[in-house]
Amino acid sequence: MAAPTIPDVKARFLEGKRGLVVGIANEHSIAWGCARAFRAFGAEVAVTYLNDRAKPHVQPLADRLEAPIFMPLDVQIPGQMEAVFERIGQEWGKLDFVVHSIAYSPKEALRGRVTDVEREGFLTTMDVSCWTFIRMAHLAEPLMTSGGSLFTMTYYGSQMVVKNYNIMGVAKAALESAVRYLAAELGPKGIRVHAISPGPLATRAASGIPEFDDLLDKAKEKAPVHSLVSIDDVGVATAFLAHDATRLITGETLYIDGGYHIMD
Repeated sequence: MAAPTIPDVKARFLEGKRGLVVGIANEHSIAWGCARAFRAFGAEVAVTYLNDRAKPHVQPLADRLEAPIFMPLDVQIPGQMEAVFERIGQEWGKLDFVVHSIAYSPKEALRGRVTDVEREGFLTTMDVSCWTFIRMAHLAEPLMTSGGSLFTMTYYGSQMVVKNYNIMGVAKAALESAVRYLAAELGPKGIRVHAISPGPLATRAASGIPEFDDLLDKAKEKAPVHSLVSIDDVGVATAFLAHDATRLITGETLYIDGGYHIMD
């Protein structure tokens, strides 16, 4: 079954919406699939890049999106996140959606047993992979004066023990719990919060997981549709949830994995 062809989309159902996408590293990034879908459906998209080394890879993608705001964002550098939201407030005065598609764990923490994880590695993993989403929700809230949507990326390893996913599974479980609490707290303001859980994807972030190719093969064989998810599949589904018609859907972990998670 072919993935949606984003450039050929005709429906502009997000016309007038403005949002921030964090986590584009290259054209294989889940964040790029989301940004491309949001733009194709008519939204304006602000984009960040990690650092000067990453900028040349992200700049052409930002240009293709006609991104009016393009800024550095390393969440481990104090003040950079706040600067991004301050700029959005100054130039747009509002925000309709945020896509948080970042996670990180030091190699020694990710590749070791959860039982053996050092405190520093654990804190770094939780800080980048979970707390930053909470902080972005805090910064986005005053800009979402007419409601909005907050999205973060999770994975099946949050609920089930997946070989080699290790401490990241713990962080993603915390992230999914944070989504539910944020949804409860922000719901009265019309702000929806979701965790998007794609099946395995060959992204740069996934390359740090040992034996990842085996995981891809298993996912394709096990999923009812016998197909791997694409970044465009993820992007279209995420963009759909930003539409006002989904205003009563919140606090969910949405699996986009061809049904992989329902199989024993």
